[in-house]
Amino acid sequence: MKVRIVTDSTCDLPAETISELGICIVPLYINVGNQGFLDGIDITREEFYKKLPGFPVHPTTAVPSLNKFHGVYGALAEQGATHILSIHISVSLSGVVNVARIAARETTSVIVTVFDSRQLSLGSGFLVETAARMAEAGNSVEEIIAALNNQIKRSYVFAALDTLDFLNRSGRMNKFVANLGALLKIKPILTMYDGHPGNEKVRTRENATRRLLELLQQVGPLERLAILHTDAPERVAELRALTSSIRSDASILVANLTPVIGVHIGPGAYGFAAIRARS
Repeated sequence: MKVRIVTDSTCDLPAETISELGICIVPLYINVGNQGFLDGIDITREEFYKKLPGFPVHPTTAVPSLNKFHGVYGALAEQGATHILSIHISVSLSGVVNVARIAARETTSVIVTVFDSRQLSLGSGFLVETAARMAEAGNSVEEIIAALNNQIKRSYVFAALDTLDFLNRSGRMNKFVANLGALLKIKPILTMYDGHPGNEKVRTRENATRRLLELLQQVGPLERLAILHTDAPERVAELRALTSSIRSDASILVANLTPVIGVHIGPGAYGFAAIRARS
């Protein structure tokens, strides 16, 4: 059995990991007025975040079409895949899983199993990497899914936002609440665990950083750790220094988050993706 792994562009895995493991990426769309961009193809992350505050209309995002999934699944079948495991951003955050499931049902050239990662960014990405390495080692889809379900229970993502403005622009919160939050210097902390998004509110960036470190300590001994950010290199440097006693720099992956997520949370966000070590 030749198992191939498909995911979407929100996984935030490094390009070298994607290439090394033969992972297939289905890009989401970023729309600015009448102009559309394929995430990770038509616009770089650095370019997007530089332009984001000045876009004349706030960008929106869209899931890949059925035809995109049909094309990817069909191409992998032609390459000799006997089973495809398609792993995507949590269904609680996006409709990607639903589109992939329809495409999977309509695909007859190869067996396709669609898996809800119940995570986002490198919370999903680490799952995709685990799946790809197990597939490369010859594990079955059933064995891979069992491992992923175990890892999901040990996976956490949490990040502090620099501003509420972009949540307001994207329609994710009431404008009055956004304005009040700015006045009170509120720094929301967004969390994700096992398909359940959550949030906390703290005041000032210093308190937000302190809370992120508390959440990281609560995870316990770590199997993997990544620093996540949206065009915030100064925050990355700060978190590297603060976590130096937990993990060496060499073992900490850094990801500038996909614009698909950045559209909603804006530049300046920072946080962690972490996997708790097996007990």
